[in-house]
Amino acid sequence: MSAFADSLSTAAALIAGADAALWQVVVLSLQVSGSACLVGALIGLAAGAWLAVARFPGHRALVLALNTLLALPPVVVGLTVYLLLSRSGPLGELGLLFTPAAMVVAQTVLVLPLVTALTRQLVADAMHGNGEQLRSMGAAPMLAAALLLVHERAALLTIVLTAFGRAISEVGAVMIVGGNIAGVTRVMTTTIALETSKGDLPLALALGIVLLGVVALINLGIAGVRRLQLGQEAAR
Repeated sequence: MSAFADSLSTAAALIAGADAALWQVVVLSLQVSGSACLVGALIGLAAGAWLAVARFPGHRALVLALNTLLALPPVVVGLTVYLLLSRSGPLGELGLLFTPAAMVVAQTVLVLPLVTALTRQLVADAMHGNGEQLRSMGAAPMLAAALLLVHERAALLTIVLTAFGRAISEVGAVMIVGGNIAGVTRVMTTTIALETSKGDLPLALALGIVLLGVVALINLGIAGVRRLQLGQEAAR
């Protein structure tokens, strides 16, 4: 018990003292996950909106496949991206493997199905309530979807925050494609796994506390957005 207390005390000192190694890992984690979330949101919002209003043969099968990808294991994503970016892979000439860019690609692939599926469901539900009115005003399907996305911007923010939480708490994919290289591709989750295996519990605990803090802030943000949304609906 005393060893745990000592480790926790040292971890708190590392956070309070703004330890350079600690905060380098934290900043890189936020940069990688933030970039992946941005790219995933830009693609996923458009793809989800299109899927909500498009009708074509195989649409139901595509939606089913998309929903299946919500449970996509991170290690499978990491392995796939690794094979694509390795020297013998089709994208090996880019030299992205074991760089932060490769980690962004892996996390983007991981969050893209989540953003797309949730956006599709959001727009589909909104179309049931307001779609007929927009169509009567002459709005094309994609224009109607875009207008509904703007109208449901609070719910969109919840989707983006959920995707960021999924990205920043992931370990398997970034470990495979990033290599967990000190000062280059070492993020919070991979550092926690490494330092725990080495027995450096203070640093692992400090990063765990920071990671929990980030996740808590995300949850608070989602709760705040939902409360704001409920307030807006009540005011109508």
